Amino acid sequence: LFTFIGATTENPSFEVNSALLSRAAVYVLQPLDEGNLREIVGVALERRALDGVGEIAPEAVDRLVAYADGDARRLLNTLESLSVAAGNEKPPLSTISDAWLMKVLGERMRRYDKGGEQFYDTISALHKSVRGSDPDAALYWFMRMLDGGAEPRYMARRLIRMASEDIGLADPRALRLALDAAEVYERLGSPEGELALAQCVVYLAVAPKSNAVYKAFNEAKALIKKDGTRPVPLHLRNAPTKLMKSLDYGKNYRYAHDEEDGFAAGENYWPEGMTPPAFYRPVSRGLEVRIADKLNELKSKNNKKN
Repeated sequence: LFTFIGATTENPSFEVNSALLSRAAVYVLQPLDEGNLREIVGVALERRALDGVGEIAPEAVDRLVAYADGDARRLLNTLESLSVAAGNEKPPLSTISDAWLMKVLGERMRRYDKGGEQFYDTISALHKSVRGSDPDAALYWFMRMLDGGAEPRYMARRLIRMASEDIGLADPRALRLALDAAEVYERLGSPEGELALAQCVVYLAVAPKSNAVYKAFNEAKALIKKDGTRPVPLHLRNAPTKLMKSLDYGKNYRYAHDEEDGFAAGENYWPEGMTPPAFYRPVSRGLEVRIADKLNELKSKNNKKN
């Protein structure tokens, strides 16, 4: 009988073999609260585990706890590094002050596993906050990611995706604004360019929402995968040569610009014998209200022609 005990900072659903995972008991370790972390600092001092350091100023303890961000391992590693650094001072330090701690640690960085589960959980929270039209929550998660070291260019790409997926044609300006924000960041860099990204986050959150194009895209993609390769109708084919014209390529095609209102009512743009599916269904928000009205008008003209 063999008993294996393993630990990982990654999500075992993604990183552990599924056959092994199905035979294992999984225990999730949650971040420690501030009280637990302060207790660890106190125990380290009581056991004189910090070499010559016998005291840590209360303000420094507060900063250490914040720096650890719920991770006892990070706290212990930091305490060990501080004890070495304090011993190297001339003369060696017996008390760690907040000012000295700031000099050693520099600006506090939050625990952040780039590319890991927490990374994707946080970007998911940002995306859902934008989709849910909560600009304050969206800004909170956006700043959490920047504070944790997320690459602003990655954030810009995600905002462009949100503009297409969740706003779409309800407000076409959203996509343009997302592209502009990405370009501003490329020109200015950090930290100035981050403000343009934040502006985009707020705009996307308050913009009218539609996933109609996103759903239409996925439905069309699914149909193409399962449907056969249907021939293009002759009247829709290109006819750049005499041979193609002699084969009736492009024959009887109706040029929409020459038709009344620029619309060839009754014209068929689908493969022969195919029932036209309705991929794009505008929602009753934003510009798509007017788009729906326009499509209904064109549909009515088609019905009259047919």
